[in-house]
Amino acid sequence: QLQFVESGGGLVQPGGSLRLSCAALGFTLDHYGVGWFRQAPGKEREGVSCVSSSDGSTYYSDSVKGRFTISKNNAKNTVYLQMNSLKPDDTAVYYCAAGPYCNSLVHTREYGYAMDYWGKGTLVTVSS
Repeated sequence: QLQFVESGGGLVQPGGSLRLSCAALGFTLDHYGVGWFRQAPGKEREGVSCVSSSDGSTYYSDSVKGRFTISKNNAKNTVYLQMNSLKPDDTAVYYCAAGPYCNSLVHTREYGYAMDYWGKGTLVTVSS
């Protein structure tokens, strides 16, 4: 069975940091672009970052650029999202997903539609 297992979410104060993990089970991430998405209550899903399988290129939405870092460990078949300088607006359920590509359109609705496999999500709450 193909699935993602996400972890690392929780409650953090503004300005704090969290690292999310996304482990793939039942398939290898070597041939997939992997993205992190988030959805806040009452808002549309937003792609925040992705990492390419072909050359390891990374892309970020403007809302997280300079604060979040995506990385991939092929040996562990796991993708990470290091989140620094967190703001209350970052509060959301964060999902990882795998699809055929990763590019600068990560922030678009269409990029999310291209994903083939999705995790169940992990909640990040930024609050004092």
